[in-house]
Amino acid sequence: MKKIGLYFGTFNPIHIGHLTIANHLAEYSDLDEIWMVVTPHNPFKKKSSLLDNQHRYEMVHLATESYPKIKPSDIEFKLPQPNYTIHTLVHLSEKHPTYQFHLIMGEDNLKGLHKWKNYEAIVENHEIYVYPRISEGKVASVFDQVGQIHRIDAPIMQISSTFIRKAIADGKNIRPLVPHKVWNYIDDMYFYR
Repeated sequence: MKKIGLYFGTFNPIHIGHLTIANHLAEYSDLDEIWMVVTPHNPFKKKSSLLDNQHRYEMVHLATESYPKIKPSDIEFKLPQPNYTIHTLVHLSEKHPTYQFHLIMGEDNLKGLHKWKNYEAIVENHEIYVYPRISEGKVASVFDQVGQIHRIDAPIMQISSTFIRKAIADGKNIRPLVPHKVWNYIDDMYFYR
């Protein structure tokens, strides 16, 4: 059974923080591959500064093409909206019966996991790989004894896509924060200005 870690995000844009965490999990965990699942624009939310699905997918593709264990995924573009993680997990498990799918999330997301749709089924059937994030609040005690939750000693990344978008709008040079090909794509398309 191939073990796939699903790393969900809007990746608006993908940056070196995302890649550092994905690569750390690819190299230092028992996961065989990391799939960067680009979450679609929620039709019930205001568009704000979220780029079109295909542009964000293309940036993830450009960022990951030289990492054989990290792959872009547009699986959620094809599912009904609004989408819930449990539906994506069920869909992927049916589509790829020889793969096991597990979740990758920041500690900040684990703190709210008990509010997710069908969270009990997620925790029961899928392992969760949690990377450290500096955030407020506590993890719900319901997860204290859950053996399916693995805390990963990955580097703490304090870079955010929000910061990058604002910096680009302000005319700052953020090239070191995004992969080279992603920077060229953003620059060529005049994104976030």
